[in-house]
Amino acid sequence: MRVILRRYLPWLLVLAVAAAVVLFVQRPKAVPVDIVVAKTEDVQTSVVASGRVLASARVDVGATITGRVERVAVREGARVVAGDLLVRLEKQELSAAAGQALAARNRARARVASVATLALPTARAALAQAEANLAVAEQEWRRAQDLVAKGFISKSRLDETERQLKVARGQLDSARAQVSAQGTAGAEAQQAHSQLAEAQAAFELAQAHLAQTEIRAPGPGVVLERVIEPGDIAQPGRRMMTLALDGPARLIVQVDEKNLPLLGQGRVAIAAADAFPNQRFEALIAYVSPGVDAARGTVELRLDVPRPPDFLKSDMTVSIDVAGPLLKQALFLPAEAIRQLQSDAPYVLLERSGQALKAAIGLGLQTQGRVQIIHGITAGDRVILSRDVEAGARVRERR
Repeated sequence: MRVILRRYLPWLLVLAVAAAVVLFVQRPKAVPVDIVVAKTEDVQTSVVASGRVLASARVDVGATITGRVERVAVREGARVVAGDLLVRLEKQELSAAAGQALAARNRARARVASVATLALPTARAALAQAEANLAVAEQEWRRAQDLVAKGFISKSRLDETERQLKVARGQLDSARAQVSAQGTAGAEAQQAHSQLAEAQAAFELAQAHLAQTEIRAPGPGVVLERVIEPGDIAQPGRRMMTLALDGPARLIVQVDEKNLPLLGQGRVAIAAADAFPNQRFEALIAYVSPGVDAARGTVELRLDVPRPPDFLKSDMTVSIDVAGPLLKQALFLPAEAIRQLQSDAPYVLLERSGQALKAAIGLGLQTQGRVQIIHGITAGDRVILSRDVEAGARVRERR
């Protein structure tokens, strides 16, 4: 047996070397990758987000009646104050209607005056006359009764005086009804006053319609857009121009929900308009939305600008930077090193002994392009930045 081994040992060694060479040649080459070494450091956190300037009040101006535009008094960019004329509509027809309503009101007033100064005194005079007539008729009736009893006149004469008494009483009742009707609480007076009230309401309505031919500024501000010209037909619900009313400047931004721990009402932010990046100004967080946009995973912030710069305009794009707490010896990685960053299962690839290994991680704050790592890796781990490799691949650091 030993003789056989001695005889074939050289050939076995040759075959082993040949197999090793074949395996080395067929082994995949290591992929060059960029690597960052995880390390802990003190990090000043902040939240950076983009948004826009929100006008304090954006008002669409329109007409409340239908009419032809006679004049447009302002152009885009014009400053206006409360009460300034913006648009005037043609008003000839409404002026005539207001004149008719005024005449009807005057007639109703005259009727009320007539009831008070003429009809009522006449009714009272008629009442006095009816009372006097009744007194005379009663005396004649009583006298006729005495004469009949004594036999000086016939019974028919007594019947005649009784009929006259009934007529006098009926006239008195009628006179009293007329006085009651013409009095302050009477039907005639109430009808006259009711007609006056209707005429007054019709006159005020006509005046209101006439006033609606002049559309005026609701407050101080700037004309952003004008979409109507003289000769156009104005209609209710149709926008004629848009105003940005003066008021406190506000910013509206959307920030990632993961940054909520760094945000709160009253926090100070430094803002800058994209058009003027070197002219920064202060803003205060005034509102943090209680809800989260599920589709984008963002939260809406609104910020007040106590001292807005002159260049700040409505809808201008701005960036804000809200300073957060100083994190002591926190482990942060560049955002590009983390795979599936926005998913529920983020991970990184580690380089160990020339091989890419997958490591699941937990995320913390995200700030300025870096992400805090809560667990999954430790300081000193070599994290692969390159995205063209997968777990299990042979890798080497790019030189």
